[in-house]
Amino acid sequence: MTESHEELRSRVRGSYTLEAGTEMLIRAFGGRFVEPGNPWIDEDPMSGKTWIDFGEIPSNVGALSGGEREFLMLAASVAADVPVGVGEILDGLDRPLMELALAAFAHASGSHEHSGLDDGLSFARGERPGTLYPWPEETTPDVS
Repeated sequence: MTESHEELRSRVRGSYTLEAGTEMLIRAFGGRFVEPGNPWIDEDPMSGKTWIDFGEIPSNVGALSGGEREFLMLAASVAADVPVGVGEILDGLDRPLMELALAAFAHASGSHEHSGLDDGLSFARGERPGTLYPWPEETTPDVS
């Protein structure tokens, strides 16, 4: 986990959809789509702080592979309501990317904050069942 990843996470904390989209980009493809130089990564020249402009993704993914393009479009859709054909995108995702997508959907819906199950008792006790689908373990990219 890098300092820049933590900075990106801290800038969106509190918005489940932005948290989910940001986490998708950090965890996929070795994190290369959150690195400076990507057209959707903006930086404040005064502070040096960066953020992801998800609205910039659709017009800047043309040169990428199909799987990369589809995944980035899905992240933009989760984070910024960018319209996508979900059926077409899901068909093109491999298993690791699908795991990230499922975790993002669960996070964006707030499932990690739901209070209990609707059994009449759990809500009264304030129990939290945990996320509907957890984020997969974060891996570090192989740079060798």
